[in-house]
Amino acid sequence: MRFSGFRVLKEALTGHHGWKPLWRNPEPQPAYDYVIVGGGGGGLSTAYHLAKVFQGKRIAVLEKGWLGSGNIGRNTTIIRSNYLLPGNEPFYEFSMKLWENMEQEFNFNAMVSQRGILNLIHTDGQRDAYRRRGNAMLLAGADAELLDREQVRTMYPWLNFDNARFPIKGGLLQRRAGTARHDGVAWGYARGADLLGVDIIQNCEVTGFRIEAGKVLGVETTRGYIGAKKVGVAVAGSSSRVMQMAGLRLPIESHVLQAFVSEGLKPVVDGVITFGAGHFYVSQSDKGGLVFGGDIDGYNSYAQRGNLPVIEEVAEGGLALMPAIGRARLLRVWGGIMDMSMDGSPIIDRTPVDGLYFNGGWCYGGFKATPASGYCFAHLLATDRPHETARFMRLDRFERGYVIDEKGMGAQPNLH
Repeated sequence: MRFSGFRVLKEALTGHHGWKPLWRNPEPQPAYDYVIVGGGGGGLSTAYHLAKVFQGKRIAVLEKGWLGSGNIGRNTTIIRSNYLLPGNEPFYEFSMKLWENMEQEFNFNAMVSQRGILNLIHTDGQRDAYRRRGNAMLLAGADAELLDREQVRTMYPWLNFDNARFPIKGGLLQRRAGTARHDGVAWGYARGADLLGVDIIQNCEVTGFRIEAGKVLGVETTRGYIGAKKVGVAVAGSSSRVMQMAGLRLPIESHVLQAFVSEGLKPVVDGVITFGAGHFYVSQSDKGGLVFGGDIDGYNSYAQRGNLPVIEEVAEGGLALMPAIGRARLLRVWGGIMDMSMDGSPIIDRTPVDGLYFNGGWCYGGFKATPASGYCFAHLLATDRPHETARFMRLDRFERGYVIDEKGMGAQPNLH
């Protein structure tokens, strides 16, 4: 079933009796060629591209809960490609291009809105750093504009430009960035993969790997053993726990990242704004709520909830940037589990176990990477070679000294 304006009109006139489920709910088969562990954005995108681009057959996605119950449904929906280093920027620009054509490709409205992202500048040194980043973006084929104070004021006149501690001196703007509906992204990839024959198996938790002579043969699950020629793991914040079952220790820590939404307000933020003097970012949803977030919680956790000090810190950043939101009421708070790598950049690579592949360590960048993350992981699974844009995202880069430290602030997850 394809979606169209005509179809919506027809269903509206006939009582909406013609709609069908977006994907099947199949029973797991005894064996597959490819088993993808994790039914979030990365896993579903991998299965979709593996089937569509690389003509993979007999593919299954195993999700321990329901689709959208993990990080894919617990983020602030921002998509962008405003990175600096050659290990990141080409990859995220590739992802940005995939975002731009995604809805037309799998015929589903993921509400991709390229409303732009503005990184505010508060010091002369920060202006120099953003000029460098903007030039790196342009060299990688992305778009970037360096704005002065008055250009920013034209866009957002209600910002606190004359804050004594954090005066606004300009900003780095990427107009092609924006937001996308997180649930819509998961549903769109699930529907697209299902139409290509992928089995999406919910409520199927992986409890172990069957490995013999250094080669993976399949996975043990709560719904029985499932054989596989190749297994790809894309489980976001649970990466360390899942890979530990295969005897592997990852250079990753899991932290909670909280997100917030206010009550519905009249339109005020038509793009995405980030506070350059603190970790605060904000956009406005179509329902009017301000969606914002900040730093990860400072301790390791697998819980999808955070603590009060981070709420206080995020509120302080928001009030310093836009004092008017102090009168808005907070509607709800939620948390996602971030698998924070030691250099703040992701990993897409083969593991020492033959036939076992890993996609994780996304830190703050997992949602915006969803299309390219799946495409590059599918490329690796199908060809056993890294995709050109992901060639730096190796698992052994920490041992070899080839880290991708985007912020240049150290080798601890809490610094990224």
